[in-house]
Amino acid sequence: MLKKILYICIILGSFSCQKNNNEIPKFTILSEKERAILKDELLEDRFSNLLPKLMDDSGIDMWLLISREYNEDPVLKTMLPATWLNARRRTIIVFYRNKEKNTLERLAVARYDIGKSIKSAWNKEQQPDQWKALTAIIEEKNPNKIGMNFSKHFALADGLVKTDYEEFLENLPTAFHSKIVSAENLAIAWIETRTAKEMLLFKDLVKITHDIIDEAFSDKMIKPGITTTEDVVWFLRQKVTDLGLETWFHPTIDVQRKNDPLKSHIESFSKQKEEEIIVEGDLLHCDFGITYIGLNTDCQQHAYVLKSNENEVPSFLKEAFQKGNRVQDLLTSNMKSGKTGNEILSKSLADGKNEGLRPSIYTHPLGTFGHSAGTTIGMWDSQNGVPFTGDYALRKNTVYAIELNTTVFIKEWNKDIRIMLEEAGFFGDDFFEYVNERQTAIKPIKAK
Repeated sequence: MLKKILYICIILGSFSCQKNNNEIPKFTILSEKERAILKDELLEDRFSNLLPKLMDDSGIDMWLLISREYNEDPVLKTMLPATWLNARRRTIIVFYRNKEKNTLERLAVARYDIGKSIKSAWNKEQQPDQWKALTAIIEEKNPNKIGMNFSKHFALADGLVKTDYEEFLENLPTAFHSKIVSAENLAIAWIETRTAKEMLLFKDLVKITHDIIDEAFSDKMIKPGITTTEDVVWFLRQKVTDLGLETWFHPTIDVQRKNDPLKSHIESFSKQKEEEIIVEGDLLHCDFGITYIGLNTDCQQHAYVLKSNENEVPSFLKEAFQKGNRVQDLLTSNMKSGKTGNEILSKSLADGKNEGLRPSIYTHPLGTFGHSAGTTIGMWDSQNGVPFTGDYALRKNTVYAIELNTTVFIKEWNKDIRIMLEEAGFFGDDFFEYVNERQTAIKPIKAK
């Protein structure tokens, strides 16, 4: 019954907030028990309805994952049930796909079942040697390709450690050695592909991210001449904790103002932000993301502290912000299935420059990890393309942090400013949409 209630709530978008003395968000933050149930249901859906296709696409009929407690393969970590916070002892998972019979066996060469989705296939009392138990399964299934998680260029697909690999080879009959292949593409696909059920949750998660930013960038939080940028940073951290959520990176708040020169790209992106007192006339910027039930958000937005004689954001800042939205539009219009990140980057930068813009694009996959697996569409210090990860092709049913900036000269301030934006975007069946809208206007903060 609880299972049905959870999915009805998600499908109808009817989450209503647990208060916890907080006025935000508009959807229920589930109890730990309810989160566990939902997490396991989402995982079972991925095993049943997604993984067989991914294995077929990769041409790998056996996927072998090996990890030890507290040193988990990042991919294996995403496959653990809610009650397994870590692997146990040495945990070995075997996925065997028989395409002709349309079956996918999920076996654990471990002392325990791994939740309800992966059954233990090792009786230690009958066969004390774990490696021999694994070898027996491989010999029985006789796969064409044994995919293992090693990759030179994609860290998240390189979770197989040297010791486990060497011990595996020592125990594996030599006839099978030639069948071992990198599971790089399969591992990336598993991490980057989002299911329809996950996207329902993702939409609400992005909404709560926006709601928290709205509260941080409000007169409730910001008192010009008193509040500092660090005050807002720690408000964000505390709000996340109070709501029973987590943040996957430490948020930042920075300021641009009329009489301060624009910082260089290197200083802006590589140096810690200095604490500043927020005053009237400041253009504020945040970088903030949260983690919930195996998904992550990443968001950058702007706010402006109105001067005492202002009732709205100055028109020159509004116009600058529209240029930031325009760079977003150019980038997302160039996101096409099969195009590499470097191709998308090159075309989008050229389109922006042809319109007289000064864009910089550094968009990354988002989802199971904050900086997740998939193609890289630029880095802030690699605007001519990113070797290897940027050569990977954009795939359908993936989420990206549409992260970029554009530099704009402000005549009224006689200086350049940067409009820095980041929003979660979903690339589906050759269409793009924001997971839950995007910022289209600078938030005004009126001092009380």
